[in-house]
Amino acid sequence: MRLTSVTHLRLPYGTLLGYDVTVGRTGAPVPVSFDQRRHVARGDRPGSWMAITCRLPAVDLDALADAWLAVLRRHGTLRTVFSPGPDGPRLHEVDLRPGRWVTHPIAPGQSVDDAVRRMLDGRCTPYAAPSHRLCVILTADRPTLVVAADHAHVDMWSLLVVLRDLVQGLGGTLPAGTVRPFAEHTAALAGREPAPEEVRQRWAEILAAGGDVMPRFPLPLGELTPAPPERVEVRDVLGVDACALFERRARDSGVSTLALVTLVMTRTTRELAHAPLRAVFPVHSRYDDRWHGSVGWFITNAVIAARDPDPRACADAVREAVRLGSWPLEDVLAPWGGMPEAPGMFAISWLDLRRLPVRIDHAGLEAQYVSSAGDADGVMVWFVLDEAGLHLRCRYPDTDEARESVGAWLDRVVDGVRASARPAGTDVVLAGDRLVVDRAGRADVAAVVALLSDGGAAADDPDLAPYEEAFDALDRDPGRFLAVARAGDGRVVATVQLTVLAGPGLRGAPRLQVEGLRVAVGWRRRGVGSALLEWAHEHGRARGAVAARAGEATGDGPHRFLARFGYEPDRTGYTRRL
Repeated sequence: MRLTSVTHLRLPYGTLLGYDVTVGRTGAPVPVSFDQRRHVARGDRPGSWMAITCRLPAVDLDALADAWLAVLRRHGTLRTVFSPGPDGPRLHEVDLRPGRWVTHPIAPGQSVDDAVRRMLDGRCTPYAAPSHRLCVILTADRPTLVVAADHAHVDMWSLLVVLRDLVQGLGGTLPAGTVRPFAEHTAALAGREPAPEEVRQRWAEILAAGGDVMPRFPLPLGELTPAPPERVEVRDVLGVDACALFERRARDSGVSTLALVTLVMTRTTRELAHAPLRAVFPVHSRYDDRWHGSVGWFITNAVIAARDPDPRACADAVREAVRLGSWPLEDVLAPWGGMPEAPGMFAISWLDLRRLPVRIDHAGLEAQYVSSAGDADGVMVWFVLDEAGLHLRCRYPDTDEARESVGAWLDRVVDGVRASARPAGTDVVLAGDRLVVDRAGRADVAAVVALLSDGGAAADDPDLAPYEEAFDALDRDPGRFLAVARAGDGRVVATVQLTVLAGPGLRGAPRLQVEGLRVAVGWRRRGVGSALLEWAHEHGRARGAVAARAGEATGDGPHRFLARFGYEPDRTGYTRRL
């Protein structure tokens, strides 16, 4: 799912509406989390919100309002408001009732993006009641929805939950009842045992290395007081194919994808700044599944410190960061009077949407995460992985020094990640032979046709035009992948066609369709087919597939061959879990 900011949205022109709920009586007080208190104590200000957008088929506004009210009833967090108190922000439940749609005029020469930004800057602030808003842009085409909330009430995972529930509400499939509110999590976290001494000591060591403040970006950023305007860069780092290769390289090294990206960042920081990688590292606190469908700020801040660009060392650094963020931080950071922030703070965030238990149809909904805009006195890097690949967004001060420093750091990180995802990562060694597996090109059509025909008439067909047209159609579809395995001299010696499909089965999770697995005659019985099928399974897993299906005879003895890989027969083919 694309990461963007409100200044990069490019929303379609149309009628901009916002739904104003009716705010009733204030109810019981609820506990305030450590991170909520830090955020809200800074007061009302523009640019403290985050949002998610999508496009839907034509929708009735009354039905949309009803679905939104159902979401608010389901999530107690969205029915709480902050107010100032003598000892800091207070949080209370509030009664939210049906309201009305309000049209927001768009001035001559004003972009829709700017109109939306101004509306959310005024409505989604820490002390607003409520501090969230549902908006819709009506056009002759599909309407665009914008769901925004002050960060005190949501995180990126929460926005997925809200959008999923809103879509289910429109479809009449939203489950009845409520889910556990974030205030219950706050109370549970406060009741946990304090952090052990070794965790406190490690926090102290990392903070001391940066002058007793949270880690700062290690290269010049220019004058940061007052905070300069922000600059936001959005980059698509890896496409779906390259991402699969990168993940394979991580697995071959025995580490996670995050650890391998951390390796690249560590190496880059050493080369450019002659310093170890130290950064704030947000981790989620949904420590068991009872919070998976809840909405709230389930993010707490850890710190990551990595000085050795070695896969295992970086994996250890990631594990340590998660551990450092797994304890109540108010107690851990008490010696510093809270989180010791300073201008130049450096933070790195990681979110793999494919691994979350909350799923939406990102592509079909054209969903996007949207950040607000404002001033920036630090560097924040977000990485998001989804079915389309690896994406990056970076927010940093718009100064001459920061543009040079952060730009160079980002360039080298992106180049390093891409270098790790080059086709060399697809090498398969079989009985001393090295085969390279990659996406077929148009020049491979004749060889693929010959393999599929296995000596039949198509192998000698001089007219390749129909096959090339079919290849062009396949190659344009991001869900389909025609793979070829090449020998050292470049000859195509095997092929398989893969398709990642979505559907109502498997609880909506994608599945991998495996077709046309063929191996050249001189290469059979050498394990090529087995290696290519294993590679296909990795391809599917990298794209979120939870099952694989082979729907045709695949070489000699398909039953025996597929059974070796855990496939079981069904009504029309063979299936296995991934």
